[in-house]
Formats: sequence, structure tokens, C-alpha cells
Amino acid sequence: MGRANLTPAVVVAAAAELADREGFDAITLSALARHFGVQTASLYSHVRDRSALLDSVHELALGELADRVAIAIGGRSQREALTALADAHRDYARQFPGRWAALQRPAAAATVRSDAAGRLVALTLAMLRGYRLPETELVHATRLLGATINGFLALEAAGSFGHREPPADTSWQRALSALDTAFRSWPIEGNQ
Repeated sequence: MGRANLTPAVVVAAAAELADREGFDAITLSALARHFGVQTASLYSHVRDRSALLDSVHELALGELADRVAIAIGGRSQREALTALADAHRDYARQFPGRWAALQRPAAAATVRSDAAGRLVALTLAMLRGYRLPETELVHATRLLGATINGFLALEAAGSFGHREPPADTSWQRALSALDTAFRSWPIEGNQ
């Protein structure tokens, strides 16, 4: 691919593909320069530095995941929406392991304020509102949801569940059932 074809979006997409193929830590400007057949310095007109590139891959992954979650939870509520949201995360993590790894790093301030992050947060909150949780409790429910999904997927990716029966899919369903129960019976501050 020649230099004339390079744009910030093309460079970020190539970085995301590299992450999926070789791991998130493999993303370097020199690796991308080799991929494109250009000098590393040529990439600096498209990305500020490696840190900005990693942030851009993070934002790309947020947007892609938000698109999947939107389709998955549309027209669903409570347990059905919860399962659809969680399965969208799990499927994305399996299909794009490098991009998923990008989602596990702390987000830069600009990434947090991005449209992609805003869409994913809005979709997650919409799903949780289906449980009729008070607005003051949504942050706590979101943290529990994220910790459960991300923790399970991290252990699954590390192979931690492969050595014992029953299969991880059964445990995944149990985890989602536990979340559904927790959200249906959420303790409200002052009513404990």
C-alpha cells in the first residue's frame, strides 16, 4: 500500500488488525510502517504518537462494540437484553481479541468523551433502566455488570476454564442469571 492511501482511519484500522493478529502490545509505529512499506516518520502526519494510536484503537473498539450492542438489545428488556448485551461483548472479545484488549486499558480523557464511548454507555444504561433501577444506583449496577463480564472474559481468554467440566458456557449462563437476579432485587440505599 502506498503512502498516498494512508489516512488516520486506515492507520488505526491496520493497528486494530495487527492487535487482533499479534496481540495489543504488538501495536507499534514501526510495525505499521513495515506493513505499509513506508518510513516510520511518514505515519506521524496521520497519528501523533503510539499513545494516540492506542487511544484511537480503543475508540474504534468502543464504536464497533456499541454498534453490536445496539443491534443485540433492540426491542429487548431485562434478562433478554442483559443476555444480548453480554453475549455481544463475549462475541466481540472472541472475534477481535486485540481490540478487546484495547477496551481493558484505562481510557484517555478524550476517549471517555468520545461519541463511541457515549453510545456504549447510553446503551448499557438503557439496558439497566429496564430493571427500573433508580438513577442513583446505575453507576453501581454498571460497575457490577462490567466487572462480571470483563472478569469472566479475561479468565476465559487465559484458558482458566478449559480444564474442568462443565463447559464455560454453562458458567456464563449462571453468571448472567446471577446478574439478572441481582438487578431484579437491587438494594436501594436506605431500604437495606
